[in-house]
Amino acid sequence: MVRAGYDEVMSGSKNRYDLGSGDAQKGEKENITQIMWPSDLHPSFAPEKSKLHQRGLQLAKALLGDDMAFDFDMLINKLTDTVTPFHQDASYWPDTPDTRALSFWVALEPDMIDEDRGCMWYGPGTHEQPLRKHETSGPASASFRCEGTEEECVPEPLGPGDVAVHGGRTLHYSRGNKSGKPRRAYIMNFRP
Repeated sequence: MVRAGYDEVMSGSKNRYDLGSGDAQKGEKENITQIMWPSDLHPSFAPEKSKLHQRGLQLAKALLGDDMAFDFDMLINKLTDTVTPFHQDASYWPDTPDTRALSFWVALEPDMIDEDRGCMWYGPGTHEQPLRKHETSGPASASFRCEGTEEECVPEPLGPGDVAVHGGRTLHYSRGNKSGKPRRAYIMNFRP
């Protein structure tokens, strides 16, 4: 149901952003397509009806406190070899006093999202480090970037329906998708 909803929103929404690294356009529309708030666009993502949201919220509360709540969600489709720059999600809300946050990255492909397909890389322990200095990735990009290296991160290949969870200060990035297949993901974010 989530995958069908994903395809409907992705094909019909005009609320599109490019999370690419500021590179020249390689895809039909965006290098890395992002659609914010699919929970407002399709019933498959409605937090009050979605088992995925309910389980995510339970885990967020267990890890970071009972005041955790659903904040936002997004769809991402990476069809090109564009890199998702190193970044920390907390760079998007630097003036928030309570920095607790968890992002749930859900793989929506029927087969493995591996390094060749642009799986996410995460920096172990970086969630306990200060927020790094960020800048916009480029004039055509809706994303931020910071300094980071693969040596401080580990790849996290995901199978169908697998979920990776990371905190707001966790350094992460992904290589480009060189597989020739789509790399679809659904992301839910929880904060107090």
